[in-house]
Amino acid sequence: MIEDLIKRRRSVFPVQYIDKEIAKADIERILEAANWAPSHRKTEPWRFKVLQGESQEKLGLFLSLKYMETESKPKEIKVKKLIENPKKAGAIIAICMQRDPNESVPEWEEIAATAMAVQNMWLCATEMGIGSYWSSPGLVKYMDEFFELATGEKCLGFFYMGYYEGDIPEATRGAIEDKVVWG
Repeated sequence: MIEDLIKRRRSVFPVQYIDKEIAKADIERILEAANWAPSHRKTEPWRFKVLQGESQEKLGLFLSLKYMETESKPKEIKVKKLIENPKKAGAIIAICMQRDPNESVPEWEEIAATAMAVQNMWLCATEMGIGSYWSSPGLVKYMDEFFELATGEKCLGFFYMGYYEGDIPEATRGAIEDKVVWG
């Protein structure tokens, strides 16, 4: 049931990934799931940039250097994490949003549609036994220096993916009754 899959979805972090490549066909399947997200006026604003291998290392180096350049007191542990985490992933997908040039819908709707595309990716990856995590560091505002972004395109974060071993901890949620008002 879809409800079971939704409840199984978790953030699985790069430190939990094992050294196992993710096949291109599996990444394509995950991206195809993203492509079926809803979007108002069918703007389909989601854009993705897939990084594997050397491009992941380049991303880590860029992020760590940009962090050291922009942070007044950079923390060594964060620099190391920015360098190492991309190398641990089986793949990283940069999550981007392409603003409709006609601005036919508010920007927040296009961001929301992109987030729904990411949820589709996450559910598909979960079903396939691939751990994933949406990272949205403040450094994404500099990604136009790393990627060639189209006019109106912005990076919203990174979707880290990797195979993992062992169990992922159970999650809990507060009661839905505490979050709903019936009229």
